[in-house]
Amino acid sequence: MKKFRLIVFTLMLTLPFMLLAGCGGANKSGEQTPAPAAPTTQPSGDAQKAEPSPAPAKELTIALIPKVAVPFFDDCNTGGKEAADKLGVKYEWVVPQNTQGSTQVKLIEDLIAKHVDGIGISVNEPKSVEQVIKKAMDAGIKVLTYDSDSPNSGRTMYIGTINEAAGETMGESMAKAIGGKGEVAIVTGQLGALNLNQRIDGIKKALAKYPDIKIVDMQGTEDDLAKAVSVTEGILRAHPNLSGIFGVSQVGGPGVAKVLAEKEFSSLKGKVKVFAFDDLADTIKGVKEGFIDGIMVQRPVTMGKLSVEHLVKQIKGEESVPQKDIDTGVTVVTKDNLDSYTK
Repeated sequence: MKKFRLIVFTLMLTLPFMLLAGCGGANKSGEQTPAPAAPTTQPSGDAQKAEPSPAPAKELTIALIPKVAVPFFDDCNTGGKEAADKLGVKYEWVVPQNTQGSTQVKLIEDLIAKHVDGIGISVNEPKSVEQVIKKAMDAGIKVLTYDSDSPNSGRTMYIGTINEAAGETMGESMAKAIGGKGEVAIVTGQLGALNLNQRIDGIKKALAKYPDIKIVDMQGTEDDLAKAVSVTEGILRAHPNLSGIFGVSQVGGPGVAKVLAEKEFSSLKGKVKVFAFDDLADTIKGVKEGFIDGIMVQRPVTMGKLSVEHLVKQIKGEESVPQKDIDTGVTVVTKDNLDSYTK
């Protein structure tokens, strides 16, 4: 009986350890087997918080404003639109109905209200747009000038012809053509246009070296061809000994050519030397027919293209401001290189 009790007692002591070993509490090497980890659960479907997707990039809008609706600015528009299409930005061509400074002010105010991102403008009256350009800049809109500047407006840069230098080239060309002596007249466009007045300053600077050349008249046309014809007729009647005419704006050359083709003034063809700006179809025709001796050809397509490109860079912060002005240059075109020049 005692022996039986001893066996039972021994079994009671060893049984828990046997059961533990049978459940895998230790592996063959004697190391304790870890208990399986409790399963984790993930919130499914709508319970998970979706990552917010990035907002789509805002489409940039660039607007170019010319002085007025004339063929020269059609070329600027071509360059601007090509650049905008290439860069993938929205493009607006906003044309004033006249050359009054107040008209351009209203156009810029409208563009500010529309929250465009960049504005390029060829300025009719530099002083008139100073405050509205500053207003646009204060609203976060990048503004530059092309073709005609408003240097005190706070604009980021100017892109176009350095007009005084182009005027000097024009003056030297005329002086050579008339042999360094004679009476000359200037037919300009908008009298307050800075770019035209800079050209006139350049002409005067060049002619200052020729004491026998005298500027006897200067008339404005407001860039209207009919008025250019009228004022040219008046100049030729008032100054019968005239040796040369400068067509400082784009309508000057065609206007003078039309007048010299009239019966009243036909004897002056070739006698009165004519130098003009811009290679419009009528101006080129005037060179071919012998009414115009030379053209100062600008690069309007390049002006429009560079205006859009630089505005986009400034808006994106890829170009620091203020930037240096960009001279797009001129080429003197005569009969000799009429078929070979490039813009």
